[in-house]
Amino acid sequence: MKLTFIGADHEVTGSCHCLGVRDKTLLIDCGMEQGVDKFENQELPVQAGDVDYVLLTHAHIDHSGLLPLLYARGFRGKIFTTPASRDLCEIMLRDSAHIQMFEAEWRNRKAKRAGRDEYVPLYTMEDAEGVLELFVPCEYEEIVPICDGVTARFSDVGHLLGSASIKIWMEEDGVTRTIVFSGDIGNSNQPLIKDPKLLREADYVVMESTYGNRSHSESPDYVGDLAKIIDTTLARGGNVVIPSFAVGRTQELLYFIRKIKQDRLVASRPDFEVYLDSPLAIEATGIFTKNMASCFDEEAMRLVEQGINPICFPGLKLSVTGDDSRRINTDKTPKVIISASGMCEAGRIRHHLKHNLWRPECTVLFVGYQAVGTLGRSLLEGTKEVRLFGEGIEVRAEVRRLDGISGHADREGLLEWIGAFKKKPVVFVVHGEDSVCDEFTRTLTELGYQAEAPYSGSTYELKAGVCMRAAEPVKKIRRTKQVQTTVYERLVAAGKRLMTVITHNEGGANKDLAKFADQINSLCDKWDR
Repeated sequence: MKLTFIGADHEVTGSCHCLGVRDKTLLIDCGMEQGVDKFENQELPVQAGDVDYVLLTHAHIDHSGLLPLLYARGFRGKIFTTPASRDLCEIMLRDSAHIQMFEAEWRNRKAKRAGRDEYVPLYTMEDAEGVLELFVPCEYEEIVPICDGVTARFSDVGHLLGSASIKIWMEEDGVTRTIVFSGDIGNSNQPLIKDPKLLREADYVVMESTYGNRSHSESPDYVGDLAKIIDTTLARGGNVVIPSFAVGRTQELLYFIRKIKQDRLVASRPDFEVYLDSPLAIEATGIFTKNMASCFDEEAMRLVEQGINPICFPGLKLSVTGDDSRRINTDKTPKVIISASGMCEAGRIRHHLKHNLWRPECTVLFVGYQAVGTLGRSLLEGTKEVRLFGEGIEVRAEVRRLDGISGHADREGLLEWIGAFKKKPVVFVVHGEDSVCDEFTRTLTELGYQAEAPYSGSTYELKAGVCMRAAEPVKKIRRTKQVQTTVYERLVAAGKRLMTVITHNEGGANKDLAKFADQINSLCDKWDR
């Protein structure tokens, strides 16, 4: 029973952990690094084609985003996750592939003019569609047999629709151990989705620590605060432009606005229109509606039982096509515009900012974290001018932030979650900034836990409870969003997968093996140079 740490170790994104039980290899998450990360991630200890299973905590790209790349490199095993996570991955992985291919096309237009080498996307739409065929949906609290010696159970962790903590039972050489992967632990009392389910028993816990050194403010009056901002802005003839993350945060906003409209809290324009201008957000909203029964909390379900859709209301306009999006800014009626991306780094939101930032009657309202170096962060910090589509735009609109909205538990929420275990487990602290991982580890140690924050590449033997390799941090020499995959690397991955398939056919019928060998030799004859 070996546990190897691969990604989101002393960092917040790129979650990936590798578990070896008997002769099987399992990954828990396979996420993409996003934004600026400090350390290099180690490679998987096996080839992609030798990974047998993936267990996915939730659909966010920093947990799921490299699944198509794993597929491109030869993975053909099963991916276990909740039905809602599978549904969200259906749109999010396709969207990620589209972005990869669009960026490659854009770069190659420039590269061709400059005589540079072709840029190859990290993965393609075919890779995304291929990996989606490998998903196996698992209901919350269902005991799922993974393979000989391994069973698992997914429990609602309240972070995103379909998000889960995963408890795994392992048996090897007559020894049994249990390990829980927390996933991203949700904030309590969020709209729509349930609070995190508390677990009671485990030998080991791999635990996130995103907000492990800070506390959220007391729960604000989201509906009242949002209504005031909308009312004030519409009354002066402006638009409220909300950059929002397409999956999760957008649906929470729709929930708040439905309540605002129901209670007629916007006196200046009680029947104001709301434009949802993000194809991804529109698809995600449909998936939220589809998964109401299994994922919504009691308050939301009471509305459903009354025949009310908690995230739909009169005056909600869905903008799908580019023409739909452009028409929003030709209509001068004051309105609310919700669009992605949440940090204003790409997508349709940048067009809406171009048309509204220079207007003093408008408001740009941020409802999520803005990373350092993003346009959203720059606006919040008071920049007076930005460049959009090659044009300088003066910032005259009011820039506001709706405080308190967070999908992650704070320090107190994390301690409540780990404190629910009857017997203190050994805790591995992950998924937090470098200093936060260390600080939260110290907090747990002071509370009597055996806790540590491993770096990428560290390996532990879980039967004996010993560290086999304590990896040292390797700082990145240069910081990039994501390393591309070359065509040659895809070819090498295909060759490694071929060896895996050959190994799997050991002991087969001689006739079949001879046919297989002839096919390989024929292929080699064609390409041997």
